[in-house]
Amino acid sequence: MSYLRFDKTLMTNLGESLPREILRTNRSGAYHCTTIVDCNTRKYHGLLVIPVPELDDENHVLLSSLDETVIQHGAEFNLGLHKYQGDNYSPKGHKYIREFECEKVPTTIYRVGGVVLKKEKLFVHHENRILIRYTLMEAHSATTLRLRPFLAFRSVRQYTHENPQASRDYQQVDNGIKTCMYPGYPELFMQLNKKNEFHFQPDWYRGIEYPKEQERGYDFNEDLYVPGYFEVDIKKGESIVFSGGISEVPTRTLKTFEGEVDVRTPRDNFQHCLINAAHQFLNKQDEESYILAGYPWFKCRARDLFISLPGLTLAIDEVPKFETVMETARKAIHDFMNDEPSHIKIYEMEHPDVLLWAVWCIQQYAKMVSRDRCRELYGSLLKEIMEYLRRENHPNLFLHSNGLVYANGHDKAITWMNSTANGRPVIVRSGYIVEFNSLWYNALRFTADLLGEAGDSTLAEDLNALAEKCGKSFVDTFLNEYGYLLDYVDGNMMDWSVRPNMIFTVAFDYSPLDARQKKGVLDIVTKELLTPKGLRSLSPKSGGYNPNYVGPQIQRDYAYHQGTAWPWLAGFYFEAYLRTYKMSGVGLVERQLIGYEDEMTSHCIGSIPELFDGNPPFRGRGAVSFAMNVAEILRVLYLLGKYNY
Repeated sequence: MSYLRFDKTLMTNLGESLPREILRTNRSGAYHCTTIVDCNTRKYHGLLVIPVPELDDENHVLLSSLDETVIQHGAEFNLGLHKYQGDNYSPKGHKYIREFECEKVPTTIYRVGGVVLKKEKLFVHHENRILIRYTLMEAHSATTLRLRPFLAFRSVRQYTHENPQASRDYQQVDNGIKTCMYPGYPELFMQLNKKNEFHFQPDWYRGIEYPKEQERGYDFNEDLYVPGYFEVDIKKGESIVFSGGISEVPTRTLKTFEGEVDVRTPRDNFQHCLINAAHQFLNKQDEESYILAGYPWFKCRARDLFISLPGLTLAIDEVPKFETVMETARKAIHDFMNDEPSHIKIYEMEHPDVLLWAVWCIQQYAKMVSRDRCRELYGSLLKEIMEYLRRENHPNLFLHSNGLVYANGHDKAITWMNSTANGRPVIVRSGYIVEFNSLWYNALRFTADLLGEAGDSTLAEDLNALAEKCGKSFVDTFLNEYGYLLDYVDGNMMDWSVRPNMIFTVAFDYSPLDARQKKGVLDIVTKELLTPKGLRSLSPKSGGYNPNYVGPQIQRDYAYHQGTAWPWLAGFYFEAYLRTYKMSGVGLVERQLIGYEDEMTSHCIGSIPELFDGNPPFRGRGAVSFAMNVAEILRVLYLLGKYNY
């Protein structure tokens, strides 16, 4: 029995199957994403979605979908599925699905009378190419397979509609055709591994709808161009491979499909699913390596990169990948600190906590790999960062005489709680921000210890002296009489909202709180913020609680950090819990992880979405696969391993 398997009952029930999505990436920016019944429900969905740097820095849908038709005795059975106006689905090919499983590659079994057809999809690593293999498992008479491609040639942010500018030209290539709808786009090569007939029958399929975009308050319909269809005879036991890519492929090499499948890590348990998801965020462009914040719409964001990197690499024993990505990040850090233009595509480097998260990221390398190796690779970088911050060179992180760091967040969202509405932060967090100062204290102590071990005693003494001052001020400033930490303090303004940002102070290796104070913070977080899907971004007892991330953009912006639950925060909560309760805390963490394993067969199967509603039934929302969430659950599994062996 496959770990990720869905039977006919679920697949033919669109209420159950349409919310479940699959994602495959080539680790170079391109991806394939759709639902498990191959019905696109988002404008971001497509069989072949690739970056086109000649046009912009967005992804573009070239090949939206491919409808299959099985023909026997002149009878046609169309296996495709699209949504049209009025909740009409056509051609309703899902009713022929017998089962779907996704242990190595997405595999769908169709039964049409006496015909049993298996479809397997594979996205080639580091190449903009989707392969689809059709195997005729059962047939009692001559069978023909018809493949009808639906083309978009548009940005994932836009839609295409019937227009006279779209080119209908195509050229024959080896066992297929190539075509390009608009100037500036690469040519799309569609080929089969067997001689076939292409029938030129150009048409627009009008009014295809995307219900997920409708839910989000956006435009939700478009027209797709179909240049014609391929027809090929297929015999029982035979496999036909379709290739969609931006370069021509020798069709005889398409028989190597099996070799590509064999190197995939099977998704046969919870951890393996997360490891596969982790690999999908790795992104290599030219000679640089990045971590994408999430799919399908996020780019590489600096804060997300540093929070995600240890879990996505070190926690699964992939140290070289950490070092490769960190080398790219080092260049971005240097460019930022030297106020130089950068070709590195890491966004939001200017946010005031980013360099502090970079120190935390390096700290995990020291813990999970080697302190000596960490000093060798990153010692000088740590020095540069700490000196940069101590000298107040950062444009929006100021070291005050009390040892705390101060940032201005009145006009621009500067923390991970970054939603904006009408150009203003929805959650104004400014002044002494609690996690900024937790990070700062931790960075001071860690850098002092690491460099002090190597004999750099003067710098270590300076940093420790600053940490002493910071630690005392931290307790005086943030700890209130109810035993939890204020979210931020700015002059006379104190934010008493119960938010999860205080948990970092308990989770980090170095904390200004004593054991009793840490337990008090942990208890409040457990009582008011913990859910089966992460920590709430705001307590239900605090003003403005809004736990449901639904509706149009403005409504979702106001809910984004006002009660929604975030799995990545639970990673730090679990670390804090294990740090406090040690072996006796293992049981709770293991029970809580069940809530995340449940997600492997929901939403984007095998991964974890961006966030969840803060109230039952805790529905998954936002991006279908989110790097920080996957990373932190993997890091928790790594931490649990330290207790279980």
